[in-house]
Amino acid sequence: MLTSTYQPGTSPLHRAGAGVKLLGLLVFSTVLVGWQSPVTVLVGFVLVVGLYGLGGFGVRTLVSQAWPLRWIVLLLLPFQWWTAGWQVAVGVVGTLVVAVLGAALISLTTRVTDLLDVIARLLEPARALGVDPERVALLFALTIRAVPVIAGTLHEARDARRARGLEHSTRALVTPVVVRTIRHADRVGDALAARGIDD
Repeated sequence: MLTSTYQPGTSPLHRAGAGVKLLGLLVFSTVLVGWQSPVTVLVGFVLVVGLYGLGGFGVRTLVSQAWPLRWIVLLLLPFQWWTAGWQVAVGVVGTLVVAVLGAALISLTTRVTDLLDVIARLLEPARALGVDPERVALLFALTIRAVPVIAGTLHEARDARRARGLEHSTRALVTPVVVRTIRHADRVGDALAARGIDD
């Protein structure tokens, strides 16, 4: 079963088509990157905050979507500030954060299966070149499914390492994550083979 951050709702964003939302994200991200500046980032952030509100999500949800980027921001912002000035730093880092928030909003308001259907339809013309749209959509599905699985494995391994008093041991963290990730990949491979999807 596919998992995502989707949260059911009846807001206009939930009712909008997946294709429309993906197109909107593409235009939004293009504008952010094309006119990268503190002003653009501010306008984009205000727009995203408004859309989160329209979707029925509060500040806590907004922060939770940006929280995984905290280390990237803490490392990249000072570096960009030092090498290119505060305007470039805010433009680059702000664009990254706002774009991720926009993409996360789509994930919150759109079922994974709907997104995969759109991807398969968009890739249909590539069938003439030998591309199987359904297999590409399956690849996206497996990737989306793997992210929370690996994140959960990392969290459990970190807790186990702390419980054993090995907080500073890289091996105690990396080894179980690698082993369990490989086992997960083996299980997925076996499941695909059992369904005749093994080439």
